[in-house]
Amino acid sequence: MTLSDVIKMELLLGVVSFALWVFCLVDAIGTPSDRVRNLPKVAWVLLILFFPLVGSIAWLVAGRPESATPRRSPYERETPHFPEYDRPGRAAAVDPEKDDEFLRQVRERAEAQRRAYDEKRKRESTED
Repeated sequence: MTLSDVIKMELLLGVVSFALWVFCLVDAIGTPSDRVRNLPKVAWVLLILFFPLVGSIAWLVAGRPESATPRRSPYERETPHFPEYDRPGRAAAVDPEKDDEFLRQVRERAEAQRRAYDEKRKRESTED
């Protein structure tokens, strides 16, 4: 192995190490604090900054969130009772009974408005 080959190998390792460091730093900064594992987010960012190779590998192994799917917020429903009003990521009331009652009232009001509209259309069509 010549000196030229060694230099090329070190350059390649340096570029790969730098790319890994940038990826892990951006990933750690962009990850929500509640999804970071084992250490606080600030500690991970500092670890990656001060120990680029070891910190980056540690972030990938022990700090990065386990799944790509985001967790539900504490105010988001597990299973919607009124799917016409629920959207993914939409917050729900803290008290599920009050929330269900509110959605029930909204549904009843919408149905009453539809009935009133239908009756009004029927009356207008019979008057013509």
